Amino acid sequence: MHNVGIITRRELASYFATPLAYVFILIFLVLANAFTFYLGGFYERGQADLTPFFTFQPWLYLFLIPAISMKLWAEERKSGSIELLMTQPVKLWDAVLGKFLAAWIFTALALGLTFPLWLTVNYLGSPDNGAILAAYLGSLLLAAGFLAIGSCMSALTRNQVVAFILGVVVCFAFLLAGFPLVLDLFRSWAPQPLVEAIASLSFLTHFESIVKGVIDVRDLLYFAMLTGFFLLATAVTLELRKDL
Repeated sequence: MHNVGIITRRELASYFATPLAYVFILIFLVLANAFTFYLGGFYERGQADLTPFFTFQPWLYLFLIPAISMKLWAEERKSGSIELLMTQPVKLWDAVLGKFLAAWIFTALALGLTFPLWLTVNYLGSPDNGAILAAYLGSLLLAAGFLAIGSCMSALTRNQVVAFILGVVVCFAFLLAGFPLVLDLFRSWAPQPLVEAIASLSFLTHFESIVKGVIDVRDLLYFAMLTGFFLLATAVTLELRKDL
């Protein structure tokens, strides 16, 4: 775990070595506020809560999270620095976990900077702060899932743009998995258990449950297992493609 900490700190510092990190955070905050107060009809609803903010969160993550994760491994492979990393006394899993944690902490920082929204709803009314806290937890878990998928997609290619597109496509598929539009394609021929299994893969199904303030162990296990699966897939992919 010592190596994981070193890699995490190094990668996190690299985010702020260029203006891109600050630009990303600014874009995230501007879009979060725009979605909450304008597209979400915050004032028109006449209710002091952060439902509009968290409703748009998955769709905001759909493009911003792959933008963070696309360089995790694609840049390493393109520059050739991954060969140098592989020669260091660092396990591949330590590197995968360290890079993921750095990206997750960076995302958590951007999410944490939305706290004025929380202060605003408390100033305007008496919201259910327990539900809001649960929703923030759900946002962090959702970000972890997106980042793990993005990390795996980044490990598949040397091109950051390709990694971004693959990340968006796969994350979009997980978002839509619970929609009737997708499930109807399977209901006509697939057995009901399979349809239910596909529906259970949806990010939205589990995220919306947590946003309501209901922290179910099944939702926590879903995000933990999905994140762990794609991080493991990242390590396997890098091992298989290290000579390519």
